[in-house]
Amino acid sequence: MAIYRYAAYPEAKVYDASKSRQINHLLFGDWVRVEGDVDAGWVPVHVRGTDGFMREDTLQEERTLEVVFTDVGQGDGCLLVTPGDKHFVIDAGISDNMYRFLKWRYGGFRKKWTFEAAIISHPDQDHYGGFEKFFTEPNVHFNGVYHNGIMEERTSNQPLGPIENIGDRKFLIGLIERQNDLAAFLADTPRWRHPQNAAWDKKYPSLLNDALTSGRVGNIEMLARFDDADPFLPGYSEDQELSIEILGPVVERDGQRAMLRAFGETPQSKSFDAGKTKNGHSVILLVRYRDVRLLLGGDLNTAAEVFLMQQYAGIEHDYPWTAAQQEQMVHAARPFFEADIAKACHHGSSDFTDAFIRTVNAAATVISSGDEESHAHPRPDTLGALGLHGRGARPLLFCTELMRSTREDEGSLEVEIGRLRERLAEAEGEEDAAEVAGIRALLDAHIDKLLERNVTVYGSINLRTDGQRTIMAYKLERERRYANALEKWDIYRLEAEGNGPVVYKPEK
Repeated sequence: MAIYRYAAYPEAKVYDASKSRQINHLLFGDWVRVEGDVDAGWVPVHVRGTDGFMREDTLQEERTLEVVFTDVGQGDGCLLVTPGDKHFVIDAGISDNMYRFLKWRYGGFRKKWTFEAAIISHPDQDHYGGFEKFFTEPNVHFNGVYHNGIMEERTSNQPLGPIENIGDRKFLIGLIERQNDLAAFLADTPRWRHPQNAAWDKKYPSLLNDALTSGRVGNIEMLARFDDADPFLPGYSEDQELSIEILGPVVERDGQRAMLRAFGETPQSKSFDAGKTKNGHSVILLVRYRDVRLLLGGDLNTAAEVFLMQQYAGIEHDYPWTAAQQEQMVHAARPFFEADIAKACHHGSSDFTDAFIRTVNAAATVISSGDEESHAHPRPDTLGALGLHGRGARPLLFCTELMRSTREDEGSLEVEIGRLRERLAEAEGEEDAAEVAGIRALLDAHIDKLLERNVTVYGSINLRTDGQRTIMAYKLERERRYANALEKWDIYRLEAEGNGPVVYKPEK
């Protein structure tokens, strides 16, 4: 029976048979297969396609929590793997980049693979579009699919479903809380299907319909903060070593009816803006593993941040706040939102409050910013604010797009992909099925090769933690070799200072 160990903190090296030359560079928590007995402090191993030797003291028995923030192009996407080997896909970008990344990671999905859950933070295509491939892949299963309860509809006056005026505010009602609510909505096809052209169906309901009818998905339900329900993801409650708390969206009540308030262009506005509302009610998760906290915040905006801080602080100061009021709000809300590592809201958009960034107080922030859109994310003022209000003397900022650049040898591959797409269009026009299949296979192979290098390897921000010590790392564009030493990763350590908070610990 194979014996597995894991690379120790913060990194480990694999050596050749001479035990002097390094031949591979591992991250904290990487799987290592032990191939024989320890001999004079050295262990024969197989890891990442390499056979070699590792020092015994660079291996450990305990598995880490792993989070991979992928460069999905436009949008957000991350993979969370628990120490208990449960795998979550949290958002998946707009394209199939996340699918290709996980297909590469999980052996091409040649065998059945079951994820613990797919979590769709909100119905923006750059967060849910990438799930299409997963829900139609025969070998991919999900134990659960979670969403924020808001459904897109075809009606122009109610694009997110029924709206009702209650008091001086507008609220979304008729939320899709449970799977039977989803089934009832989908059965009412005029709400989401075009009567003549399926290409004009609403994409988000179509996606969830694929999931519901696939036979490969367990329960589909809303994730939200209800006042009368456990605020933790099932199986990850507060008393567990790893907990996942649901901080948003925050549901309000009209009697027994669950509602989400409409957000307008500004926190003061009481009007309804569809984009601000569905973004502002993103699923927000606080992942705690022992002493380390990670915040995943979807596409929050200014109006949502103000609302959330008011709700959790229990203080109703009118916005904008005075300096004294902001201090009071930050102090009261920080116990709920403070995190050691945070995923920046809305790709580094400038639609944020300094107060919320101060409340989160992260030592490291990851920005998922795609290069296939025109919003120029991350914004310069956002980067400045994240640095100014981050924790420690040197708060870390990681951007999936900036951690990866195109190398010269990719130019010819991209040109060939363009040519194949032209040939594919011509073959489809001539209805030559055999040629179409051949071109598609070649095109997929080229794209897989490009994505494996740019997205799955060079564009990923890796987080590994044992609940006390944490690393953040990304793959170097080109490995560094100094005589017999080898470096493939740029690694940043995050540790607590004595009894103090987690901060970045630069190399001395």
